[in-house]
Amino acid sequence: MSLLEVRDVSKTYGSGRSVVTALQGITFSMEAGSMLAILGPSGSGKTTLLSIIAGLLQPSSGEIVIDGSPIHLRSSRDAAEYRREKIGIVFQDYHLIPYLSALENLLIMPRLAGRVTRAHREKALGLLREFGLEKRAKHSPSELSGGERQRVAIARALMNDPEIMLVDEPTANLDTERGMQVVTMLGEHVRGRDMTCLMVTHDRRMCAGADRILQLVDGRVAEGL
Repeated sequence: MSLLEVRDVSKTYGSGRSVVTALQGITFSMEAGSMLAILGPSGSGKTTLLSIIAGLLQPSSGEIVIDGSPIHLRSSRDAAEYRREKIGIVFQDYHLIPYLSALENLLIMPRLAGRVTRAHREKALGLLREFGLEKRAKHSPSELSGGERQRVAIARALMNDPEIMLVDEPTANLDTERGMQVVTMLGEHVRGRDMTCLMVTHDRRMCAGADRILQLVDGRVAEGL
């Protein structure tokens, strides 16, 4: 059984003559431990699809099944709990809390779960060390470069040992060299933990490490590579 199944998913906004179709009939599946890149230009529906898979948006039709569980049928509260336990999300704009240090941003996950232990702190420091950020642990996001903020965001998403990583345009705010470094590092860490990763990007060069590429154009699958 596939870990992630996207079954004939469509998403529309509005009604009547003002209806806008963001996604239409998207279907694919992913096995555990694989990495899929969803490639497409701005406005192609990539981020909408990622948000539906994460349970942040409801599809207009179709199904999202993760590990045999239909996440699109869960209540908002249950979906939030499921994300916290099973899914790691890296947002395009990082979504780091500006008044917290890099270390404290990683500790948000256990804090939301109710308690921060010594083990959580050691794990967070270990992740920062793995991403070359140990000396930046006490720095706020404003004191970090774009590449460093992106690595903090990825490390934070790994704090709960997710089964699935969802990564939205990880290199949008980086130059090509730093973007390639971040994507390579992401792939190494995901595969090293035997996680499943779905990454959306507009840049084909960033798809080099993916097992498969799915191309979206105007909300439809244009080709599979």
